[in-house]
Amino acid sequence: MFASFVPEIVNILGTRSKYTGTYKKEHGKRHIIVCGHITYESVSNFMSDFLHKDREDVDVQLVIMHRKEPDLELEGLFKRHFTQVEFFQGSVMDSNDLERVSIKAADACLVLANKYCDDPDSEDATNIMRVISIKNYHSDIKVIIQLLQYHNKAYLLNIPSWDWKRGDDAVCLAELKLGFIAQSVLAPGFSTLMANLFTMRAFKSGSDRAHWQNDYLRGTGMEMYTEYLSPAFVGLNFPEAAELCFVKLKLLLIAIEARNYRSKTQTDSCIAINPGVNVRIEADTQGFFIAESADEVKRACYYCVKCHFDVEEERAIKRCKCRVPSGQTASVPAFDYEVIDSTTQTKTSTTHEDITVDTKLLDSTGMFHWCQERAIHSCIIEREQAANLSFRNHVVVCIFADATSPLIGLRNFVMPLRASNFHLNELKEIILVGDREYIRKEWKTLSNFPKIVILDGSPLNRANLRAVNVHLCDMCVILSSRRAVDDSSLVDKEAILCSLNIKAMTFEDQKGIDIPMITELGNDANVQFLDQDDDDDPNTELYITQPFACGNAFAVSVLDSLMSTTYFNDNALTLIRTLITGGATPELEQILAEGMGMRGGVCDLTTFTNRHRCRVAQLSLYDGPLVKFADNGRYGDLFTAALRTYSILCIGLYRLRDPGQPSTTKRYVITNPPHNFILLPSDRVREFSVFLSRFTNDETKYDLLKLFSVAFKSCL
Repeated sequence: MFASFVPEIVNILGTRSKYTGTYKKEHGKRHIIVCGHITYESVSNFMSDFLHKDREDVDVQLVIMHRKEPDLELEGLFKRHFTQVEFFQGSVMDSNDLERVSIKAADACLVLANKYCDDPDSEDATNIMRVISIKNYHSDIKVIIQLLQYHNKAYLLNIPSWDWKRGDDAVCLAELKLGFIAQSVLAPGFSTLMANLFTMRAFKSGSDRAHWQNDYLRGTGMEMYTEYLSPAFVGLNFPEAAELCFVKLKLLLIAIEARNYRSKTQTDSCIAINPGVNVRIEADTQGFFIAESADEVKRACYYCVKCHFDVEEERAIKRCKCRVPSGQTASVPAFDYEVIDSTTQTKTSTTHEDITVDTKLLDSTGMFHWCQERAIHSCIIEREQAANLSFRNHVVVCIFADATSPLIGLRNFVMPLRASNFHLNELKEIILVGDREYIRKEWKTLSNFPKIVILDGSPLNRANLRAVNVHLCDMCVILSSRRAVDDSSLVDKEAILCSLNIKAMTFEDQKGIDIPMITELGNDANVQFLDQDDDDDPNTELYITQPFACGNAFAVSVLDSLMSTTYFNDNALTLIRTLITGGATPELEQILAEGMGMRGGVCDLTTFTNRHRCRVAQLSLYDGPLVKFADNGRYGDLFTAALRTYSILCIGLYRLRDPGQPSTTKRYVITNPPHNFILLPSDRVREFSVFLSRFTNDETKYDLLKLFSVAFKSCL
């Protein structure tokens, strides 16, 4: 009898997958669910950052769920990390499968997107449906989702249990990618600096590398961390605290959690980026730091004036007996976070006349410059018209897309360049060169921003490029709307051809290779084709290549690590988003979700106050009040002088790769150099600066204006 059932038993056992079991949660150990687009590439990129050794606490089990069994390559990856990763076959759309992975006990659920899909809107809709299913089963779980298109964030707001105050968040790739590129228009190379900060990498100096590579790679080992400031900081204003951190603790403090004085409640808090002298440190204030590891940042928590005042070696700063046990003070207050400006809390008497200056051209949130909606035909110019307009110090955007292409999301590029912490006369003209029918698809989202001009034509046509004076622009940006192709190496063909075409052009007073340019890539490997005279190995990782190190290339793949960054630090994404979007807020996202676009605002104190926030800028050393540091000065001395005198927070340098060669124009990014780093006259300084209002001290304002005018000229 038993023998007759053997074949059937074998058949049943043979058809049962080894990935159909149930997750058994270990007592006291957290786990998170990872779902969505599960491939070897997406999972390996995520795991390399999530499980990085520099993270303070990675005692978290990864539970990955996908409806298909893993292929051999992906299975091998799971086996190499079998102590930290488990895979289950199933779907988050099925409540039974959600029960199998103990989602009610999970710490969070992360949804990954396919960045290279044919239809971005369909991919976003699929992942939003996954979020709906997850939230429907367990409404309290923290969900972090990757989205491709900015406009799809609005659909998340329709989910009743979606609440960003509880940690739910969306990492929008289009918003962040184009925001990084836009900030590189204002401060070339800033996209590289920021991308390196939120990606976990280790740095080891090498004698076989070029000198510039060691300087650059040291910066790639820096990351962004948060830590509570010790009682020794209480009562200090922000510049004093930042100087103490930099000089004594060898840490770069860029922002703090500060009380929102505009709020009616005492529990509201905000993230203040370089808030200036008017914000003082209170007890249990959280700081945002740039450092090499989480252990280094603990110095800010341990620092004690009594025990560490005369300590010269920063590594000797450890927990002392004066400190109250951390368990009594380290609780995170239940704050509602928003991001504020650098001088919101300045106590200045403001008249109605002061407020109305220039603010009538702002949107309803006061965060962006605004104008009445314009018809697209009024902004389109012919080639002959463009040549007669003699554009200079403008931004040329080469767009490769047609009427059938997926949306790029140009609004995310334009918004940072129209932030209200710039005066109207400081806004750079934006020239869109591309197919008018494609631009027409996006025009509804662009029509309320001033100083945008369209030239209908191919960016590969040199006559079009000469007509818009590409050689006189502050930055040339090359963007593409990509479709999936059989050969991934061809996905960037138009962008690469355009880049090489511009570099091959010649003009009366300069060569095309000297034109400042940043190219967006879909395939990391294609970076090797952008710079024909570099010596990069084709197998070199993107972040080590010269075009990326110099800020001339950006790829969406560098944003993969933001998922793990957001999980470990709820406020990190808010800080990054604010730095690069120009001030996009949940309030603005709610307005855009209504589908009415940007709306003009009323001139009031709140609108005026919202302009007073720090901005990314780049200053030259060769002229102006900081010139004394230009020749063999030390970076630490420059840092303290800029902070004390102008409330300018320096975060790095943009240095010529070959300063000894007169004709060289290539620069590379140096992030947070050490105190004794020697400066060169040709260096440019990356910094977070204040908004120059009419209330700034006249002498300081004159010096700052001189600094900024030199900065603008140095970018030409």
